Amino acid sequence: MQLYSRDVGDGTPLVLLHAFPLSSAMWLAQREALSARFRVVTPDLRGFGGSPLGTAEPSVDVMADDVAALLDAKGIDRAVVGGLSMGGYITLAFCRRHADRVLGLVLADTKATADTETARAGRLRMAERLEEDKTVDVLLEDLLPRLVGPTTMRQRALIYGRVRGLVQSAPPAAAAWAQRAMAARPDALESLAELRSPALVIHGAEDEITTEEDARAMAGALPNAELTLVPGSGHLTAVEQPQLFNDAVAEFAAALGRTTR
Repeated sequence: MQLYSRDVGDGTPLVLLHAFPLSSAMWLAQREALSARFRVVTPDLRGFGGSPLGTAEPSVDVMADDVAALLDAKGIDRAVVGGLSMGGYITLAFCRRHADRVLGLVLADTKATADTETARAGRLRMAERLEEDKTVDVLLEDLLPRLVGPTTMRQRALIYGRVRGLVQSAPPAAAAWAQRAMAARPDALESLAELRSPALVIHGAEDEITTEEDARAMAGALPNAELTLVPGSGHLTAVEQPQLFNDAVAEFAAALGRTTR
């Protein structure tokens, strides 16, 4: 699997994994701001954007291995690896399978616990509808209203419109595959204690999909983690409050770069 990716800048590699059901286009503000200090690599995950879906069974482990293969192709041995929402699940899988390649990890608006039975069943129902309808209407109806916070809805119409456009661009087959992969992911909370890489946990104060409790549980379970709460943001902190998100990531990654010299 050869993932399409955008790769800009020089310095410490910073790999950012996008949310469901978006693409690496969501990281525009991060590429523009952070590439002055870091090498920013933003892949389209399997089936999204410019990357093919392939024939593998749905799995976050498969998606994590795709990222490892991308780093191999780019000659990147170790990197700061981060993800938002689904990207966070893949970051955790990457740490599980390729821990020696992680300089540090960024976990934004995500959680380490597995889905509840109710949540898992909801994902599978959504996957079935995506496959049956062959449109992303269900995502626009059920998911889009929860992706951004009320402050963005009231004050940032352009950002909401951009997120809607990204959702509309998602291929239904890829969205269904990813839902099945997320539904099958294991609980990773207890394994966080084994991760020695420094971590940054970011959470939008208005996030309705993951909770502050989820964020604090991850930060508490990780041996070396800091938590940043982002005001005025829902689930998509990197898109809704890019300046605050970028400042937190830049400070974190710059400190890692200094320690590895």
